[in-house]
Amino acid sequence: MSGITELSELLASMKPALVESEFVFCTVTGELKEYVDLQPKATFIEAEGLTLILEKKVAEKAQLAFSGCFRQITLTVHSSLEAVGLTAAVSAKLAEHNISANVVAAYYHDHIFVQATKADAAMIALQSFNA
Repeated sequence: MSGITELSELLASMKPALVESEFVFCTVTGELKEYVDLQPKATFIEAEGLTLILEKKVAEKAQLAFSGCFRQITLTVHSSLEAVGLTAAVSAKLAEHNISANVVAAYYHDHIFVQATKADAAMIALQSFNA
């Protein structure tokens, strides 16, 4: 399955879903294999170090430093990795409400990490695409 590429169809059919857990972004040294047992939601290797997206309670238990607490919103539409404009439209909509958008694109869906305190406002803003 290749996913939807047409922006208007993506926006009209997406149904954002708010994940219950709170997440944090941590940067660590070492190799990914050293952190697999923490079951990161996502990882990314940067020149400065390894970024882990972890459930907040997991990061706290592992005594990993972080700043900010986020909630995950999954855009429940199968977007193509070649779709143009979805990230821009979502980011712009959230920016209208002074909400940052930390986007992770996976094979089936895009996932937006927003400040935990603004998660409900973000959901309302994103649901306006379907109104």
